[in-house]
Amino acid sequence: MILYEYPFNERIRTYLRLEHLFSRLVTLVSRDDPLDHHFALHTLFEMIDVASRADMKSDVLKDLERQKQVLNGYRGNPAISETALDHIVGRIENYFQNLSQLSGKTGHSLNDNDWLMGIRSRISIPGGTCEFDLPAYFDWQHKSPEVRRQALIQWCATVQPLADAIGLLLQMLRDSGVPQKVMANSGQFQQNLPQGRTFQLLRLRIQADAGLIPEISGNRLMVSVRLVRLGEDHRLHPSNEDASFELTLCA
Repeated sequence: MILYEYPFNERIRTYLRLEHLFSRLVTLVSRDDPLDHHFALHTLFEMIDVASRADMKSDVLKDLERQKQVLNGYRGNPAISETALDHIVGRIENYFQNLSQLSGKTGHSLNDNDWLMGIRSRISIPGGTCEFDLPAYFDWQHKSPEVRRQALIQWCATVQPLADAIGLLLQMLRDSGVPQKVMANSGQFQQNLPQGRTFQLLRLRIQADAGLIPEISGNRLMVSVRLVRLGEDHRLHPSNEDASFELTLCA
């Protein structure tokens, strides 16, 4: 199965982008090749660019506090495990504290590292990090994998609190949805959304071997899925066949 996710607002869109970047960052840092560590740095700079919005940290802190209040409202409910509730509320409080203790924007502390900022200013230029442009960076790439990895872990610590908090918020959002099996007739599917409930994320699972790609659109009133197929001409063509997939709406 292939999982596709579609955000209904810009805040969740940004959260998904940061989660995607941090997942890539963790994978690249764990490897040994200098090229992997080069792209780990590139990914770290991407994360900082995405997270540098002035209200990013405050948005995440507000979401954490909102989730904490919602969960505390379940206390005393016999259908809810107090142990599980304490565990998740404890995680929220821990992530809230770690994030709130960071001063300034995410990654702001790295701005004082002139060596890193020199790499950042050239890494988006095609071929801009050659040895004749950044000899000190070229030397660093010849250090042992352990030395490079320890430096990367230290730099990544500046984005870790934000990544942890967003990961938890997205996990809770995903867990709020109930999967349902639906059918796209002639490659088209539409569903009206119930009034009085604001959905934030759509999740769609479809068989990988079907060769079908979902084009998703949606708003607060309705969602629409159009199935297409990549042809031999390397263009997307509408699918006219009936196909089923799993749909989850998360509020």
